[in-house]
Amino acid sequence: MMQATTAAAAAQLLTDTRRRPRYSRARLGATRLSWPGRFAVQAFAGQCQSAATVTHRFSAISQATSPRRNTRRQCSDDQSALQAGCSEVNRDQHGYDVNRFEEISQDVSKKLCAFYQFCRPHTIFGTIIGITSVSLLPMKSLDDFTATVLKGYLEALAAALCMNIYVVGLNQLYDIQIDKINKPGLPLAAGEFSVATGVFLVVTFLIMSFSIGIRSGSVPLMCALVVSFLLGSAYSIEAPLLRWKRHALLAASCILFVRAILVQLAFFAHMQQHVLARPLAATKSLVFATLFMCCFSAVIALFKDIPDVDGDRDFGIQSLSVRLGPQRVYQLCISILLTAYGAATVVGASSTNLIQKIITVFGHGLLALTLWQRSRHFEVENQARVTSFYMFIWKLFYAEYFLIPFVQ
Repeated sequence: MMQATTAAAAAQLLTDTRRRPRYSRARLGATRLSWPGRFAVQAFAGQCQSAATVTHRFSAISQATSPRRNTRRQCSDDQSALQAGCSEVNRDQHGYDVNRFEEISQDVSKKLCAFYQFCRPHTIFGTIIGITSVSLLPMKSLDDFTATVLKGYLEALAAALCMNIYVVGLNQLYDIQIDKINKPGLPLAAGEFSVATGVFLVVTFLIMSFSIGIRSGSVPLMCALVVSFLLGSAYSIEAPLLRWKRHALLAASCILFVRAILVQLAFFAHMQQHVLARPLAATKSLVFATLFMCCFSAVIALFKDIPDVDGDRDFGIQSLSVRLGPQRVYQLCISILLTAYGAATVVGASSTNLIQKIITVFGHGLLALTLWQRSRHFEVENQARVTSFYMFIWKLFYAEYFLIPFVQ
């Protein structure tokens, strides 16, 4: 556009210059334009043409260089687009990582909850509280609480907990179909754990229990572990002469012997003889704990079958609840517990220490009153209340172990 305008201006100027002499001569009769004037006009026209040429060259150069600029601009745009794309990819990758982490966290949390239920936590708490209470009975003064005593206590507790998990886990492995009716929330019955996972856990904890017992070198502890293993296996395994849980008397005997006799005597002997290196001698508190826990363990063995009566009946488990009916078994359990609490109150009243007498008498009286009040609202037909009352009995079981050390 610029060079066209410049060329047109130069041509117009040259034309006007050539016409001007004729116009002047025709009108004024003057002579031709002088030579210096012609030279000036021609020089100006040449300059205009040179300017047009320069402009043309500048335009060509501009057109030649514009692809480079366009290329640079295009590269810049491509780089911006690439950076934006990378940012988007990184953002998507980050979002994927966060979602993946949340999924893994939820999966781990579910597995831990399933393992918690697999261990049957109410039995775990009973084992911890029971062994802790019994381990305190041989202690005579604060000087007995040494690092050696702590080590011996932790060895016994760890071995017993591993054996506890073996026993309850083995029972779940052989009761999957029954638990789908009685306890559908358990991990094997609910499908949260596979049978292979259950077998792996059971075998692992059995090996750990015996390993800890052998390492400790305690004969009473090893005897407790071996007897628990034999009775727990006989209670659950489906084999000739085994599966003792099918028979009410044998099933109750297994639970009573382990919870009432084995825990009290074996772990007392472990602390007294192996850890403290003292002669084994029975104490009033040990005898009381053994007798009282015989009553309590019998109640637990009988009452635990009340919520399971439907599944036991379908699979041929002849529990006392199936034979006599849940209501009669319930009344029998309440009578046994109230009688045991009455006897414990009498034993506590015979104590020569005033503080111990007050604690044992008041404590057992309060527990008996709580049991009586709670039993008035029991309904055999209400499955939720039956299960809740069964767990309440376990809480009474825990509470009793807090009172046993005060029976002197």
